[in-house]
Amino acid sequence: MPQAMKTYKNPTPAEIDRILTRPAFESSNLEKNVLEIINLVRSYGDDSIKELTLKFDGYFPDILQVSLYEIEKSEEQVSNDLKGAINIAYKNILKFHESQKIKTEVIETSPGVRCYRKPIAIEKVGLYIPGGTAPLFSTVLMLGIPAMIAGCKEIVLCTPCDKEGNINPAILYSAKLCGITKIFRIGGAQAIAAMAFGTESVPKVYKIFGPGNQYVTMAKMLVYLQGTAIDMPAGPSEVMVVADESANPAFVAADLLSQAEHGKDSQVVLLTFSEKIMEQTLAEIERQSVLLPKMEIVMETLKNSSAVLISDRQKMIDLMNAYAPEHLILSVKDTDFWVENVINAGSVFIGNYTPESAGDYASGTNHTLPTSGFSKAWSGLSLDDFVKKITFQEITRDGLKNLQKTIETMAENEGLVAHRNAISIRLP
Repeated sequence: MPQAMKTYKNPTPAEIDRILTRPAFESSNLEKNVLEIINLVRSYGDDSIKELTLKFDGYFPDILQVSLYEIEKSEEQVSNDLKGAINIAYKNILKFHESQKIKTEVIETSPGVRCYRKPIAIEKVGLYIPGGTAPLFSTVLMLGIPAMIAGCKEIVLCTPCDKEGNINPAILYSAKLCGITKIFRIGGAQAIAAMAFGTESVPKVYKIFGPGNQYVTMAKMLVYLQGTAIDMPAGPSEVMVVADESANPAFVAADLLSQAEHGKDSQVVLLTFSEKIMEQTLAEIERQSVLLPKMEIVMETLKNSSAVLISDRQKMIDLMNAYAPEHLILSVKDTDFWVENVINAGSVFIGNYTPESAGDYASGTNHTLPTSGFSKAWSGLSLDDFVKKITFQEITRDGLKNLQKTIETMAENEGLVAHRNAISIRLP
């Protein structure tokens, strides 16, 4: 089997640009097609969703909402082993996200002036759970648990069904653990539109969460422009592994392949000092990939991926941060040094025994992360994303008197006389 990954040794600036480029797919009609779906859903509601579900998923749903009976029955349809695994993951994710609660602290900024900031749950949130190449029941936990901890009053979940109209029972079981009962068999851009604008069946929400393919990502961006908040532009999955001579090539290959199997639009990058590690890792990728059920998807992903040898440590750091990976694995000896130099990454995995798969499922951190370089400005999902923080202030008469001259002087110099008057009328 020919080596699929592109290889670079001390790449030139032009080659670095190629390494930093995410996979490009035919998208000239993407925005137009997604906007058409959004407009159909906005205009025709449930009827359009049913037709679109038939078109894309091969099933015409007479009833879009999953019944409480189906949710309850899911527990019987999930094996005890899987339920046990989900329950452990649930506890770890819950513990990590509960630690993110913020204590409200009142600050007296000057005598008689008390200010504080209070987190308030977003009332209505929508969760999108992919179900195409894999039914991501783990994403239910990653989104549902912080929504539950935050105290969101209404949680709506959309996920695609199979050709018989069924939802994967592990998705339903995970939703049940999170107390989610408003579940709809709707996938793709039409699900995003349904949650953004509401239909006869699907409640309108204030913010939409969850990863997806390029259609889902585009839909999220378009509804954001029309007034619905979103978590982040989370698109195709990606991982970068930084490896030195202490790395285990079999481990590194397994980590790269774990992301390569997500979908053909994913991308993986190996960054190493060692030519020996590069060669051994590439050989391991070839050996391990042929054993994978999703080998065809993996091979397509590897065509858009790179193995990069760089002898200069600072240049490697610069490339690592310029790529700004969704997942960054540090398979290195001097972990403290590398951790200190991470500036841009969605989530970091430190050492040879911290695979990215642990974060995907059960370590406790959230796996909904910024992709395509967005980690330069965006954070991974957390409890903060499910609340908005409102500032409060209370001022006594003496407190206002202490600030009177400051406020009046600033207001006058900005030419805002009514602002000044709002002070002077209280303190003539």
